[in-house]
Amino acid sequence: MLEFEADGQPNIEDTEKWVAPTFFVYIKESWSKKSMAKNDFALAFNEVLEEKQLAKDIVVAAIESAMVSAYRRAVGASTAQHVEAKLDPETGLVTVYAEKEVVEDSVVDARTEVLLDEARKVNPEAQPGDMVVVESTPADFGRVAAQTARQVIQQRIREAERSNQMEYYQRQEGEIVSGLVQAINAQGITIGLEMKAEGTMPNNQKIPGERLKLHDRVRAVVIEVKDGNRGPQIILSRAHRNFLRRLMENEVPEIYHGIVEIRAISREPGARAKVAVSATQAGIDPVGACVGIKGVRIQAIVKELHDEKIDIIQWDADPVDYISKAISPARVSGVYLSEDKDARTATVVVGEDQLSLAIGRDGQNARLAAKLTGWRIDIKSLTEAAIDTVSKLKADAELAAMLPAAVELIPQIEDILARKAEERAITPEEYSLLGQFVDRVERRTMQAKEEAAREVDERIAAARAEIPAAAFEMPIDQSGIKEHIFNILTEAGYETVGQLMFDMKTDANKVLGLAGIGSKAIQNIEEVLGTLTFPEPEPEVVEVVAAVEETPAVAEVVAEPAPAAEVPVGEKPAERKKEAKKVVEEEDDDEHAKDGVSLDDLFQMKPEMFQAGPEAEDDSADKKKGKKGKKKGVTLEFDESLGEVVGRKKHKRGEDDGEDW
Repeated sequence: MLEFEADGQPNIEDTEKWVAPTFFVYIKESWSKKSMAKNDFALAFNEVLEEKQLAKDIVVAAIESAMVSAYRRAVGASTAQHVEAKLDPETGLVTVYAEKEVVEDSVVDARTEVLLDEARKVNPEAQPGDMVVVESTPADFGRVAAQTARQVIQQRIREAERSNQMEYYQRQEGEIVSGLVQAINAQGITIGLEMKAEGTMPNNQKIPGERLKLHDRVRAVVIEVKDGNRGPQIILSRAHRNFLRRLMENEVPEIYHGIVEIRAISREPGARAKVAVSATQAGIDPVGACVGIKGVRIQAIVKELHDEKIDIIQWDADPVDYISKAISPARVSGVYLSEDKDARTATVVVGEDQLSLAIGRDGQNARLAAKLTGWRIDIKSLTEAAIDTVSKLKADAELAAMLPAAVELIPQIEDILARKAEERAITPEEYSLLGQFVDRVERRTMQAKEEAAREVDERIAAARAEIPAAAFEMPIDQSGIKEHIFNILTEAGYETVGQLMFDMKTDANKVLGLAGIGSKAIQNIEEVLGTLTFPEPEPEVVEVVAAVEETPAVAEVVAEPAPAAEVPVGEKPAERKKEAKKVVEEEDDDEHAKDGVSLDDLFQMKPEMFQAGPEAEDDSADKKKGKKGKKKGVTLEFDESLGEVVGRKKHKRGEDDGEDW
């Protein structure tokens, strides 16, 4: 703990154990501001943490790192030597540890060597030549460190403070922050933020016409955070469309909770904005939720945006309805879409009295609607659309053939247009006729374009199907095309033979239009592609498991009756028949007998092995009854004279005569 003189100033010279210099500076400065009867390092340490808004471990690490630097400067230690410092946040004591070599006799350099006895106090198993980390705090380290480490500690704490600011505001990117205007210059406005950070609002990010004064509290959205030499550079904006998005989230609870979703925003700061919203739940009016009762919600946003007008429209999946609503407040007579490869164009037809309203001041309404929907919008009056439609019908014979009824109306339409050009009165019925005429022709034109596009897609799909799949895997350098042609095709982005074949089939002019490709090059390409062959794709192997019908256990073997073999004494013929039949059944179930005995081995057995008792005969008879009906008239017998098993047909004579057969 620090000692203090009678005048109240700390005496670092006589302090035996030094307190971290940062807090010595802090305490020394604060002593003149307020009376401190007793100083406590922990209190000063906590005040620094609160003032800098830093984590405790960050400040401790900064002090310890500075102490290591102070030690190296104080004793002249090498940077290769491992040195570490430990700070006690409660007392402020700093202890330095250094890695030294263990020596047995005497120490030559105290900075890098330590005696064996001292080393074994730390590591009892230490041996001469080992490296041991021991305490190496110099006797006068407090006074020396106060001079050498003060700036280092302040710099480390400043770096930690900037890093903390950087991490915090990177997380706030895209969110609204609040601050006080600190400075206004030609480049923009400097705004003081939380954590003693400063944000910059360039002039192009301010709302046009808005005048801010010093010490005004303003809200803005963080659009970018960059790491600068003097701390994080925080770029703020009040003109970005995300500022309007965040304001609506704050003012409309349905948007914050996800019940209403903002689908698109287009904005010209300070003048006008359009917002498309949709509901994620049935029965919710998204436009009404954003406007609020008597417009209280939207008015709060308008006031924050310096009286910027805001149009809230309902998003629609149908482009025609969506574009019609985006043109509001103008009423739309018809919307006709045309999708090309490069752009999507929507022709919007409005009445004569709605034309200026649809276009807006300097085309503002049309620009905002185009940004909101993503379509290029052409706005025409009903009269202009009718004139263009008549010209289209006269110029396009194919379209005229599709619409004979519209062609018949051309004289009547031209008469109405002539009277309009002469500024003569036109009845509402005639305006309605113009609208119907334009709508019929434009819709048929859209349908024809869709059919043509569908045909093109089908033709492209058919052309691709004709090209083998292996062609799209073959590199173009393996095709055999001349080297200079190959270089031109590679620069144009062709990588496989399939790509080249596809373009040659669908649009050969695309290849011919490449720089350096002429008729001879095209001829070489066609000849090479014509001679290429591709291996047939291997058929897919499909494992088919066929259902195998259960084979009968006893094969039908029909043979002519043979003379009965001699039966040994004591053996019944029926028993031998049953046993022989059983062996054949087991053989039919597998190529070899189930019990491991083959047919050849069976015939080498003695006749006594085929004997069976009455119970076996009965069981065999029961099994025989369970066989299929067609096998009941056949039995198998072992004929010793022939040396084989033969089948005999049985003829049933009667059931009650006492004989089985």
